[in-house]
Amino acid sequence: MTIQQIQIYLNERSLTAASGTFLHELKQQQCPDADLLIVNGYPCLNDQILADQDRIVMIRRGVPPDPQELEALMMARHTPGVHARVKNARIGIAGAGGLGSAIAIALTRTGVGFIRIADFDVVEPSNLNRQQYFIDQIGLPKVDALRTNLQRINPLVSIDVFYGKITAKNLKELFTDVDILVEAFDAADQKAILANTFLREFPGKYLVAASGMAGYEPGNTIRTQKINEHFYLCGDNMTSAGPGCGLMAPRVGIAAHHQANAVLRLILGEDPAAKG
Repeated sequence: MTIQQIQIYLNERSLTAASGTFLHELKQQQCPDADLLIVNGYPCLNDQILADQDRIVMIRRGVPPDPQELEALMMARHTPGVHARVKNARIGIAGAGGLGSAIAIALTRTGVGFIRIADFDVVEPSNLNRQQYFIDQIGLPKVDALRTNLQRINPLVSIDVFYGKITAKNLKELFTDVDILVEAFDAADQKAILANTFLREFPGKYLVAASGMAGYEPGNTIRTQKINEHFYLCGDNMTSAGPGCGLMAPRVGIAAHHQANAVLRLILGEDPAAKG
C-alpha cells in the first residue's frame, strides 16, 4: 500500500510527511521541547492533522535562535505567502523623526529586506516624547541611532543610512533603487518639495506621505487617502503642529502605522485606500 505524501514547511524548511500526520507527532519527531506551535500564522493549542502546504513554526521559549531560525520565528505570525514578497522589497524613508522612526521599526519587524533612511538631525531630549530613541542616544545622528535600534530588533534586515539633508538635487540619487518612498518630514514646504520631485523623477514608483497628526484629536480621523495612482497620503490632512497643538506619541504613531501599513499593502499588490 502506497502512503500518500504531503509537503509542509517547518520553520521555513521544506519537509515531506505522510498524509494523516498529526501536529504533535511532528513535534515529537522534530522539536520535542518546543513550547509554542504556530500553524499558518496562528497559535495552535490542540492537536490536528496536517494538510499539504501547511506552514508550522515551533518555538522554544527563552532559547535564542540561530540566524537561520530567526527569520522563520520573526514571521511566524504572518499570513502564509506574505513573507517572501516582503523580504524582497526595498523601501526608502525620508526623515527619521516621530513618523520615520516608527515606520522603520514597523517595517523592520515585518521583515522588509532593505530599508534606506535619510535624515540630517540628531536626537534631542524633546524628541523622546514621540520618537523611537533612548536617553543614552541623545546627541547621536538619528540615522545612526535608529540603525542600531533596528539591528537589535531584526539583524536580517539590511539598513542603509544617509546622514545629511535631502534636497531636490540629491533625492534621485538617494532613492533610485527603492520600490516605495515614505515621506516623513515635519515641515510642509519640505514635504511638498519631496513629493513633487519624487513623483516627477520616478513616475512609476509609489510615494506614501503624511499630513495632519498633531494634538490629541480622535485617532479615527486619521486615514489613508489615494491622491493619484502612485501617491497615498496618511493623516487627517488638517491638524498641524503649532501653539496649543503639539506633537504627541499616540496620533503620530497612528499616522506612522497607517504609512507602514500602506507600504505593506503596496508590496502585496493591494490598494492601501481600499474600503472593506
